[in-house]
Amino acid sequence: MKQKPLGKKVWLPPAEYAETVMKATGFACVFFTDEHDRPLQLHGVYSAEHPWQFPGGTMEPGERPWQTAVRECEEETGIRVTGPPRLLATVFGLPGSPWPYSTMGLVFDGGRLGEAEIRGLVLDPEEHDEARVLPLGAWQPLMPSRDFARLSAVLEARLTGVAAYFDAWDWETE
Repeated sequence: MKQKPLGKKVWLPPAEYAETVMKATGFACVFFTDEHDRPLQLHGVYSAEHPWQFPGGTMEPGERPWQTAVRECEEETGIRVTGPPRLLATVFGLPGSPWPYSTMGLVFDGGRLGEAEIRGLVLDPEEHDEARVLPLGAWQPLMPSRDFARLSAVLEARLTGVAAYFDAWDWETE
């Protein structure tokens, strides 16, 4: 819907209206901890700016968020998570110079992994070269502050049972 100067509304055809609204890409990922609630993250080989990440990725056309999380997690770790899906956090970022769209994502709870499961992770070497489990505070020097803030919010959501809304995932502008 678009407004005229006198306050009268003009209804546009859906395809035309769609060109006037925010554009966004979607992602979905899975958050795991070990049995002591220490977060598991994967080291990305393609992102020096965001080196540590949860198993997950960008949604493909026609794919729903939970499907993306399950597919990406299996591709990146060898673990096939099962439902029902439990949402831990919603993540949002505004566009910036490196990316022209907003980013919206969902973080699902993958549960706790035992030592054998963590040792048994099968990483996709084209995406990740290492998996680590560390206490929350030990992650802070290894990542940008907003990545650590997101990690902290997701862990708190897991521990409290209250889903997090994290809206500081903006693309940095030059």
